[in-house]
Order: sequence, then C-alpha cells, then structure tokens
Amino acid sequence: MATPHKLSSKEVAALVGGLIHGDDDDSQEEGAEVRSYKFGTNDMSLLGDYYGLRMINERFCRIARSVFLPMLRIQPRISAFPPEIKKFSEYSDELENFVSLTISRIEELRGNHMVVMHPTFVSLLTDSYYGGTITNEPNRRAEFTSTENRVIEIVSRGVLDALELAWRDLSPISFDVVNREENLQFASFCDADDMVVNCSFLVQLPEADPATVDILYPLQTLKPISSQLRSRMQSDVIGNDMSWKQRLVHALLDVPLEVTAHLAEPTVRMGTLNAIQPGNIVPVNIWPHPKLLIEGQLMYEGDLGELAGHAAISITGEITP
Repeated sequence: MATPHKLSSKEVAALVGGLIHGDDDDSQEEGAEVRSYKFGTNDMSLLGDYYGLRMINERFCRIARSVFLPMLRIQPRISAFPPEIKKFSEYSDELENFVSLTISRIEELRGNHMVVMHPTFVSLLTDSYYGGTITNEPNRRAEFTSTENRVIEIVSRGVLDALELAWRDLSPISFDVVNREENLQFASFCDADDMVVNCSFLVQLPEADPATVDILYPLQTLKPISSQLRSRMQSDVIGNDMSWKQRLVHALLDVPLEVTAHLAEPTVRMGTLNAIQPGNIVPVNIWPHPKLLIEGQLMYEGDLGELAGHAAISITGEITP
C-alpha cells in the first residue's frame, strides 16, 4: 500500500488561509492582467514527452534490482514514475527535513545530480543487511549512525553504477560523488528557483510499505542532450560503438572454409574401370598449374612447389567467373 502524501508547507498555508478567509469559487477577479504566451519557448518543452529519459529509467529499474540484493537478500521489484519538472523549492517543500542526499558531478554534462533516500528506507536496509527483518520502523532521529552511513555509501555507489549502465546506450556519462548531506537546506545542489527533473522510483518490498528513491537532474544539466532525450528512435546501441563491429569482423574471419586443390583429371576407359581391383594403378598426369577451390567454387590458380619439406601451391592469380 502506498504511503500517504505529505502536504507541503505552502499547501498547508493555503488550506488554512482558505478556511479562515473563505474561498468563493464563483468569484472572478476583475481587471486581471493578460499576458501573451508563446508555446514551445519555455524550459518545460525541452525534453518533450521525456521519451529518452523514460527509457533510461526503465533500464535502471532492471539493473538496480541487484543493487539491493545484498541488503534485502531478495531482488525487489522496482518501477519508475513518469519524470516531473518542477522548481527545486517546490520539491524541497515536499521533502522531509531529515533525508539521505548523495550529490554527484556529471563531468560530461558539466552539471550535478542527486540521489535522495528516505531515512525509513535506510534503516530498513541496515537492519536487513545485518540479519534483521524487512519491516518499516518509525524513525524520529535527526542523524544517521555510522553503520547507516556505510550502508548509504554502498547503496548510493551501486545506484550510480546502475545509472551509468542505463545511460551508456544514449550518452555515456560518469557520476563522481562530491558530497553527502542529511538536510536539504545544507546541500549545495542548485538554486531554489532552478528547474529540476525528478525521476522517482518505487521499490516494492515484501511485507513492508514500498519505499521511494528520487533521482534529480537540474534542467540545465540535461539541456546539451535535450534532442537525444526527445528522440523516439532509441536502441540498445546508439552512436559509433566499434566494439561489436570488431567482434563481428573477428567472428567472420574465424569461419573455417574448405580449400581443395584440383591437381588432375585422369581419363579411364569404362572397361578398365569395370575391371579395376585393389592394387591396380591408374596413371595420373599432374597439372603444372593446379586450380584451387574454396567451398567447391573455383577461385585461384597456382604453381606446384615445396615449402619446409611439404608440398605447397603458390597462388599465381584469381579465376574470374
């Protein structure tokens, strides 16, 4: 069962204000300023329908299951919510004050990245990792223990490695951890008015409430590859990946082919062939220029010779059909 939605401070203030002053839904504001708006010019349209990012998140869900296996002793089911674009201040209002924050640097995109895990999930992972049961326990502390910090380090590194694999087909990037915090107010991530892309993942656990893991990208970080993220032409390999081509070439070059040397064509009378017995000798005149057949097809001409004590044929030319 999903956890209940927690109202942000702005939502609570708006609700209380409506109860005190009373809201009239039928009233209309007169003299409101009308502003022109041009579609497709704001940052919200940069990623289109997030198709590329959704494909990355789906790959991440499959890869990240093994990250939690050492902690939970099972591979949980992980599903991705559609990406959301909102102001960082709005996301901060919805978040608890005490959370696990892992901030990384994406050098290829010249931007930051953040992984957010809730303390209840961290405690559950820690208890299960050290032999406990997978149960949700209320967490009223204001800081993580050294053991929990170690678990956060292991899980966050595994999550980042899984993200690198998920991103590899679209745009190879790397995540370098620069800081870890326990309060969003002290995290040096981006300004409050900056737009961020929130990719939220639901980790379903047996006999426990599902947990959420949030992955945030500043919108400015994803701008350089916005066209790739909008593209619906996604495949397992994008770009000039030479490794598979080299493997294909090597595989083709290793295919064994049968080579036959056509040395002579003796002529025997039907009567002689009918009376032939073991031990009889058939005279053969070896051609000085035998022909070579590759898988039964005439390909080359050559000269008879010897190499290192063995009979050999020197290729002299190609037979054109």
